[in-house]
Amino acid sequence: MSSPLLDQVTSVKVKLGLLVAVSVTVASIVAAVGAVGSVPVWLSVPVTVALALGVTQLLAVGMTSPLREMTAAARGMARGDYSARVTASSSDEVGELARAFNRMAEDLAAVDRQRRELVANVSHELRTPLAALCAVLENLVDGVAEPDPVALRTALDQAERLSALANDLLDLARVDAGEARLSTTQVPVLELLERAVAEARVVGRDVRYDVQVTPPALTVPADPARLHQLIANVLDNASRHSPAGGLVQITAQTTATGWQLEVADEGPGIPAAGRDRVFERFGTLADADGGGGTGLGLAIARWVTDLHGGTIHFVDPAPRSTGARVRLELPHEPRQRTQVTRKVQEQVMTKPVDNPAQPVPPAPAATRAPESGMDMLFGKFWPDAGVPGKVAAVLACLGVGLLAGIVLPFRDLGIGTFAVLLAAGGAILAFSVNRQSRFTQACAALCLLLAATVVVRDAEWIAVLCLLAGGAVCVAGLVNGRTMPAFVLAGIAWPLAGLRGLPWLGRSAQAVRGLRSSAAALRTILWSLLGVLVFGLLFASADAIFAEWAGAIVPDLELDSFVLRAFITVFVGGIVLAATYLGLNPPNVEAGAGTARPVARRYEWLVPVLLVDAVFLVFLAAQATANFGGHGYVERITGLTYAEYVHQGFGQLTVATALTLLVVWAAARKAPRTTTADVAWLRGSLGLLCVLTLVVVASALYRMHVYQEAYGFTELRLLVDVFEGWLGLLVIGVMAAGLTLKATWLPRAALLSGASLLLAIAAINPDAWIAQHNVDRYTETGKVDWIYLQGLSDDAVPVLAKLPADVADCALAGREVSDDDWLEWNLGRHRAEPLIGTRPASTPTTCLTKPAG
Repeated sequence: MSSPLLDQVTSVKVKLGLLVAVSVTVASIVAAVGAVGSVPVWLSVPVTVALALGVTQLLAVGMTSPLREMTAAARGMARGDYSARVTASSSDEVGELARAFNRMAEDLAAVDRQRRELVANVSHELRTPLAALCAVLENLVDGVAEPDPVALRTALDQAERLSALANDLLDLARVDAGEARLSTTQVPVLELLERAVAEARVVGRDVRYDVQVTPPALTVPADPARLHQLIANVLDNASRHSPAGGLVQITAQTTATGWQLEVADEGPGIPAAGRDRVFERFGTLADADGGGGTGLGLAIARWVTDLHGGTIHFVDPAPRSTGARVRLELPHEPRQRTQVTRKVQEQVMTKPVDNPAQPVPPAPAATRAPESGMDMLFGKFWPDAGVPGKVAAVLACLGVGLLAGIVLPFRDLGIGTFAVLLAAGGAILAFSVNRQSRFTQACAALCLLLAATVVVRDAEWIAVLCLLAGGAVCVAGLVNGRTMPAFVLAGIAWPLAGLRGLPWLGRSAQAVRGLRSSAAALRTILWSLLGVLVFGLLFASADAIFAEWAGAIVPDLELDSFVLRAFITVFVGGIVLAATYLGLNPPNVEAGAGTARPVARRYEWLVPVLLVDAVFLVFLAAQATANFGGHGYVERITGLTYAEYVHQGFGQLTVATALTLLVVWAAARKAPRTTTADVAWLRGSLGLLCVLTLVVVASALYRMHVYQEAYGFTELRLLVDVFEGWLGLLVIGVMAAGLTLKATWLPRAALLSGASLLLAIAAINPDAWIAQHNVDRYTETGKVDWIYLQGLSDDAVPVLAKLPADVADCALAGREVSDDDWLEWNLGRHRAEPLIGTRPASTPTTCLTKPAG
């Protein structure tokens, strides 16, 4: 697809300038519109970039398509298919290159056709004398004929014919190679002609020869061997076509520019229309007069003439004469050439075949679509393979974007958000090629549960984390990955699908253009929209309840609102479209996966692992000393309180646990397993490391518990607790895999278990759980952070409302009953509404005097 406007531009540089100018203009306009509509930066930037890339792709595809077509055509030529041609509609340098490529393809096709015709012609020419020779020899062997002079002469004639054909083919091989050179000297013309006539008489044809040279002592600079070959071929053709007792006249004379040689016979002659054809390869006189011959002699004669810088052609016979008359015109000084010109080479090589031995055309090569720029960019990691365009997929993603543009703006998370997520997931899964995979189905079910948190929980932090985890699980299921690197590559591939899917989107757009011809579908859409609009307006004006319902569905179309909704439509629709293409054509995320090459010596992996084990043992010894020494020992040695001591190392222990998993993974890949001892050392060293890591996990969890008891419970501390527990669960999974030495199931189990634990946090109502523990701590110690409790979501309200009346306002101050519509309905906010009531707008002063911890 090319742009007619850009096709008229005669410079690639100007085209690139226009491309950049248009893309920058589009990006500027979109960014300006976003600024007018108060669109957030995190939303306007990706939408602007996406639209600019789309415009760039639309304009650039016509500029680069000839190059892609040339690449595909060149691959076809390598397989023997010379029929491909390149679209050359542009006027720039690329268009000139395309036209030159087409000319080259035509020339190569002609050469290939000539090669196949040459094989067919040579086979045909060899078949006749070989068949005759075989027949004579079979008769002699079988005793049917006696080895008399006649039979032997017949056999000898056929053998000589084969020998002459072989010599002619060798000469033509020199023509094709372009390596013939002249060795010129002064040649007496009369002596040369008489020697050629003497050799012609040996053939035994009943023909007379008349040689005339003017002046008799004429000498010319020429290659004597080549010139003799030329004259011999011409005399052979003349004597063959002369009648019995006929006369062959050979005349040579000087001219103003050189010298001239003519050979005339008394045969049937050559029609004017066939005179050029007889000089072509296998262009025998039989084509013109029904005679015989191989058809190579005159082709070689023209080649020798051209080597000397002269010409050879047939002219009309002399007045009152019949027969053929060939004339050679040669210059005074031969213009020696090491290679014949393209024109002469084509004349010598070109000859159509009219005999039964037709060449077999090459098998058609498999057609292959031109490789796009995206194919060259992503290569084997993400081949497109001509994925057919799917209009339904594009329309479904567009519908999800429109739904998001209507529902999401100016609303909190709730039923509307879940409806958008549900529609997006359905559209993505419907077109996924892996939708029958059990892993993909499990991921889809888990994503559904994670998306449902926006309806159940008001705490945005857990809802957002669930949505992010759902996205990770979604891409892993779409590519049907099996390893952690595959999951990471899948996450990277999702945004890259916006680029990789552009060719597919173009094919889908072409299919959409085909749907425009469906007048019935267009009429149906128009009449449906008109009916809904007319009757909707009538009923909205007639009934207030219907008007309220319609107002809840139909979005506000003021300028700011319209711009924001448009950006959200493009943003959400683009994300869903990228995920749909990812499921429709997943990349080869497992291409680089495989068994690592083990080390040659055991100590290369064992020594580092044993040293890590030793470090873990020393650390655990220090922990045991702290536990047995008590708080006083810790304060005396470190100068820190026990709570400060345990808080100081929690983050480091979490990192150490994660790094331990990395050490186990690396060692398991590099450790050889050829002997029983290798397996024993592997299980023993890594098993000890995993056991020590579990102790570290328990220590980390204990440290966090002590710190929470001292300073209270928060969302972050709860999340870190669960993360550390998940790492411990992974360590247990690694130990289980080490028993069987099979860990293919572990990456998927890690992904699903992590998302499931996050879902479990949402299920226990984390804000309510944190509020309850802080309330319990307040009851026991009288310490609480009222400001922190006020920042919890409405999920915590049922717990905080159970506080005594004098302190309930301290925890619930600043909360207001929301006026959400049904699309924002959320279970957490719904349960909190009757408990909030009328609360103070700020924290009462009495609360500030209460102890805080």
